[in-house]
Amino acid sequence: MLLPQTKEREYRFKLALRMGLPIFALTLAFLSHTFISNYENLKISFFVEAILVVLVSIYFIFYLIYHGFKVKITDEITGTFTREYLYEFLKKEIAKKPYTLMLISIDNISDINNLYGIKNGDKILKDVVLWISATFEKNTLVNFPIGHIKGGDFILGFEGSKEQYSVILDILCLKMDDLKIDNIEIKISSAITDTHYSKDLDYLVEHLFELQEKHRYSKNQYLEENINPNELESSVIHAIQTQNISAMYQTVFTQEDVAFWECFIKLQTPQGKLIFPKTYIKIINKLGLGVDFDLMVIEYIVTKCPQQDVVYALNLLPTSLRDDTFVMRVKEILAIYDVKLMFVLSEIEYYSHTNRYKKIIHSLKQEGVLFTIDRLGSIHTSFLYLRELPIDIVRLDTYYSKKGKLQEHYSIVEGFVVMAHQKGVKIWIKNIEDKESYLLAKKLNIDYIQGKYLSQLEKQES
Repeated sequence: MLLPQTKEREYRFKLALRMGLPIFALTLAFLSHTFISNYENLKISFFVEAILVVLVSIYFIFYLIYHGFKVKITDEITGTFTREYLYEFLKKEIAKKPYTLMLISIDNISDINNLYGIKNGDKILKDVVLWISATFEKNTLVNFPIGHIKGGDFILGFEGSKEQYSVILDILCLKMDDLKIDNIEIKISSAITDTHYSKDLDYLVEHLFELQEKHRYSKNQYLEENINPNELESSVIHAIQTQNISAMYQTVFTQEDVAFWECFIKLQTPQGKLIFPKTYIKIINKLGLGVDFDLMVIEYIVTKCPQQDVVYALNLLPTSLRDDTFVMRVKEILAIYDVKLMFVLSEIEYYSHTNRYKKIIHSLKQEGVLFTIDRLGSIHTSFLYLRELPIDIVRLDTYYSKKGKLQEHYSIVEGFVVMAHQKGVKIWIKNIEDKESYLLAKKLNIDYIQGKYLSQLEKQES
C-alpha cells in the first residue's frame, strides 16, 4: 500500500475516534447510570440492547466518515465539480434529454505555474471559472454544471442542442483573447458538441478535445465530423483484423531521377468507405493497436507492392519501433521478402532513452531499413533526433512547402540543408506544387523532392 493511502486510513481512524468519543462517553454514562440505579430490575434484554446501541454507534460513525471521504463533489482549488462527480451528473442528464457539452481550456496554465508559481496558477484557475460563470449569467445561463477535468481544462453542460450556445461561446472566446488576471496573460481555447454526436459521455469528452485541436488549425470554429464513434471504432478494428486497407503511392524524386515511393494508407469500412489517417490514428492509439496496425501495413506492402526494386517509405508510430515484439517480427518479414523499406517517424514528445533507440535503429539498418525523421523546423524533437539518432533522411515540415513560404524562409531552409548535409543526412521536401517552388528546392540543394508538380511532369514524360 502507498504511503498516502496508509496516512489517509490513519487520518480517517483518528477522526472517527474524535467524533465517536463524545457519543461513546454519553452512551456509557447513560448505561452506567441505568445499571447502577436499576440493577435489581434490569432484564437480560437490556444488556443485549446496550451492546447493540454501542455497535450501531461505532458502525454509524465510521460509515459517515468513510462515505464522506469517498463522495467528494467539489474541487478544492476551483470550486467546480470534481471530474468523478461531474461525469456521474452528466451521464444522468444525457440519458434523459438532448444535451450540449463545452470545453474551455487555459492552454498556458503549465507556463503560468512555471513562471509565476503554483499558487498563482491556482488563483488563475479559480478566477477564470468565476469570469466564465459571470459571463454566462449575463446571458441568463445560471446553475449549469461545470467541472475541472485536468490541468486547465473545464467542461460545462447545458440542456439542448449546441446551436443554442455556439454564439455565446464564440463571444466568450473573443472577450478572452486579451484576458489578463493580475497582469498575467491567459490563453483560452474551446470546443462544443452535443448528444447528436453520441450519447456516450466518454466519446463526447474525447470528441471535444479532438475538436479543440482541429480548431487551432481551422477557420471554422465549430467544424465537426458527424460520424458515430461506436461504428468508427468497430470499423477500425475490423479493418486491422481483416487487412482491409487501401494503399496509394507517390513518387519521390532526386533532382534528376526517381528515389523512392511514399505509401499512403487508408482503412476501409465493411461498407467500402475510406477512413483517413487523421481519424484512425487517434483510435488506434486509444485502443493500443499501434503495433498490430503497423505490422499489418508492413505485411500488406511487402506482399502486394507493385515493384520489388523500389524503396517504400511508410509512416510508422515511434512507439511501435520501440516495441521488441514489433522489431522481431519486422526482421522475420524482411528475412522472407526481398523488399526495401523506409520508416518515417514523427513524435511530439522527446524520447530520452536515445541509446536504446540507437540500438533498435542500428539493428534494423543492418536489415536494409532506412529511417526518416519528419517535420524538421516545426517540432523540437525532429531537431533533437537529427542531432542524436543515426538516421538517413530528414523531411521538412509541410509549412515550408506552402506557396511563398520557401522563398520567405529561404535562409532558414538553407540552414537546415547545411546542417543535415554536415551530419551526413539527406533532406526531403514534399507538397511541391508549382514550378517556382520546385526551382527554389533545386537551388537549395534539397536531395529529395515530392509533390503534384513533379507527378505532372512524370506523366508528361511517360
